[in-house]
Parts: sequence; structure tokens; C-alpha cells
Amino acid sequence: MQIALVGIGKIARDQHIPALAASPDWQLAATVSQSGAGVDGVESFDDFAQMLAQRPQIKVVSLCMPPVPRFAYAQAALLAGRHVMLEKPPGATLAEVHALQALAAARGLSLYTTWHSRMALAVAQAKAWLADKQVLRGHISWREDVRKWHPGQDWVFEPGGMGVFDPGINALSILTEILPNPVHLTAATLTFPANRQTPIAADLYFSGGLTAAFDWRQLGPQTWDIEIDTDAGAMALRLGGNRLEINGVEVAGEASIMGEYPALYARMADLVARGQSDVDLAPMVHVADAMTLGRRLETEAFHF
Repeated sequence: MQIALVGIGKIARDQHIPALAASPDWQLAATVSQSGAGVDGVESFDDFAQMLAQRPQIKVVSLCMPPVPRFAYAQAALLAGRHVMLEKPPGATLAEVHALQALAAARGLSLYTTWHSRMALAVAQAKAWLADKQVLRGHISWREDVRKWHPGQDWVFEPGGMGVFDPGINALSILTEILPNPVHLTAATLTFPANRQTPIAADLYFSGGLTAAFDWRQLGPQTWDIEIDTDAGAMALRLGGNRLEINGVEVAGEASIMGEYPALYARMADLVARGQSDVDLAPMVHVADAMTLGRRLETEAFHF
């Protein structure tokens, strides 16, 4: 199938373009970027409406731009009869994604809210192991360096950019996938740089004895761990869901995230073939609740 990639930034170049190039399901037929960025050998547009009008044979659109402008593009694509795949988080608000879901359903189109961390190598095994266990307590530690992963990208600190929840929602996407029973947020502390609109760190408290610590200021090795104690022992997912430990012994996974985006595109191909959608907003609900319940702290100004 022919697909158009919209938003040719860091995540598109690091993950989407290589995944499409290696996929037997897809042909990258066009790119759209207001900055003029493109891909060698692929037709490039700087106007999304023009691409939709001039390339009716491209039936699927993958949107990789930041969440705030994404709704207008997704809505335009669905109104033009195209299936839509959304980079995480799927939107700037819950309401706009609900609107896209209703529009896709009304027009018989596929809408896929992707959560790439759910495709990490050990997530499925962790979910299977937890399925018949009682969760007693758990903790997420998700700490990374914003300058490494979002160099100079001021949009992450603007309203709708989500701040530290941009990576933290990856942890929440895994948590909501693997737990045998859902949890809800009960309290949060959000730390904002004095000159920014979104948090650079967050401490979250959930029902069921679960907690999380997100921080965008960690230098050196990055930390992406989920540890859960159960009535049958301890489980830990490390390296963003790519390694599984049971009672301290590694049982599955490897240090690679390269399989996540190919798995997303394989899933999208299956959804289109079946005429189905996959819209799950559970991770984003936790973020919205944190913004509602969060106690605000202020820290020193942040500059890239």
C-alpha cells in the first residue's frame, strides 16, 4: 500500500522512515513537511491539502508532527477518505481524539493511535506473566535527557507539548497494557521550570500501591524501568520494556528498540486490511488526570 508520511523531523528519520523502508506492506509514496524536509527519491510536498488532492491513490497517512497541530491534519485526511495513523501521544487533548474516532467510524476508515513502547520486545511476556497474579505494589522510574532526545525542540515545553509526559506516556502505555486490572491516579507533583509551560519532572501516585517518577534531567545512562511486586514474586521490565526479569533473573528481551516501529506499521497494515480501528486513550487519561490533580512546584529555568 502507498503511504504518506507527514512531519519529517527526528522521530520520522530515526524510526518511521527506516521501518517503512524495511516493510513488505508499505511503499513510502510522499512526504509532507512545511520546512521542506524530505526523503531522497520520494515526492515531497509542503502543503498537505495539495498532497491529498493530487495523490488520491495514497490511501494511508501517517502523522508524525507534534500533537498540537495534528488534529487538523488528521481531520483533513479522514474527510478526504484516507486511513490515519497517529504518532504518540495521539493528540493534544482527549476530546479531539474522540472526535477523530467518531469521524473515522462514520466514514468507514481505519484510525490507529499508536503506542510504540507496547511493541517493545518483552512487554507481551510481562503481560502474560502478570495475567493471573495479584499486584501488591509497583514503581516506574523513567528518567532521560531531554537535550538528547528533543534537541532544541521548544514545542515540548509549550502548552500541548506535554513536557516530561512526552516520554513518560511511553511508560504509562506499557503499564496500561500489562496490568491485569486497571488503576487510576490519586495524586501527583509536577515540577515546572520557571520559564516553561509544561513539567520537566513528575511524581505520580496511583491506586493499588503504584507510583512513578519521571524526570527529563538525567545525564549519562538513561533509565526506563517498571518494577512490580506480586503475590508470586517480583517482575521488572527494563530498557523501556525490552528486557524482562522475574525475581531478579532475566528471562526475555534484548537491548534494542528497532522492532517497535516495524511492528506498528505491520499492525496498521492489518487494521486497514480488516477495515478496523485501534484507539486506546488509557495512557493519555493518566496524563490528563496528572495535569488535573498535580501539585505545582517550580525549579530553575531550563534552556537548550
